[in-house]
Amino acid sequence: MIYLRKFVVPDAEQESDFTMSVRRNCYSTFYPFQVLSKHRLEEIEFDPITIFYGGNGCGKSTALNVIAEKLQVKRESSFNQSNFYQDYVDLCQASLLEDLPEHCQIITSDDIFDFMLNIRAVNEGVDTKREELFEEYMDAKYAKFQFRTMEDYDKLKKVNQARSKTQSKFVRDNLMNNIREYSNGENAYRYFIGKIEEDGLYLLDEPENSLSPERQLELKKYLEESARYCGCQFIISTHSPFLLALDHAKIYDFDEDPVTVKPWTQLKNVRTYHDFFKHHEGEF
Repeated sequence: MIYLRKFVVPDAEQESDFTMSVRRNCYSTFYPFQVLSKHRLEEIEFDPITIFYGGNGCGKSTALNVIAEKLQVKRESSFNQSNFYQDYVDLCQASLLEDLPEHCQIITSDDIFDFMLNIRAVNEGVDTKREELFEEYMDAKYAKFQFRTMEDYDKLKKVNQARSKTQSKFVRDNLMNNIREYSNGENAYRYFIGKIEEDGLYLLDEPENSLSPERQLELKKYLEESARYCGCQFIISTHSPFLLALDHAKIYDFDEDPVTVKPWTQLKNVRTYHDFFKHHEGEF
């Protein structure tokens, strides 16, 4: 499915006209001006899966965030802006093939990091509750208790429960499930699965962060099937060789000047992996 068909960013001349219209001596940066234009990127045409590839500082995340702001998609974490961010966004143009769907969101590595911190906070709360239940079990098991009125009923139930169970069984039955049973990578993968719904437009910024190679391959398959069968469109910023190999993805190489579309097998990052493993082929 294609919702966003084309995105046009200001060219060097438009940027120059704007920067000349403001006082240069007041500002040290005009970000995001002069980031994408230095690679002579002017427009992007999208497929169901479109990838922005390149090294750190190449502008791929900037492009993703600019698109997100122009489309006003849902986001959870704040991002790097400047005094001129909205001015730049206003100069951009987005062409839609279909109306934006209800499910439309940018997901960044900061979202995953915040999710992990929330899980840690929950687990710390679980650990505290577990210690309290240990003490509660001992108090209930050896309490000298007599049932007198109906107000004592709840306490009677707890005493009977403690006397009929082992300490570990008592704690397990009274404790919420601990999220720690999943690793960071498993939780990150589950985060994506929970966020991506049918008929949606999703902008993913380096989704491979926190994911093992096996999990990246699982995410690759999930994204492919979501695009093929579930009416989803993805715009992804990544340098993961596994995600760069997404079937039928259009890849923009932000390391090139000008930015060009390339097959994944011709990208520098992928070639580096290929040459390294080829050199050590005899060791496998």
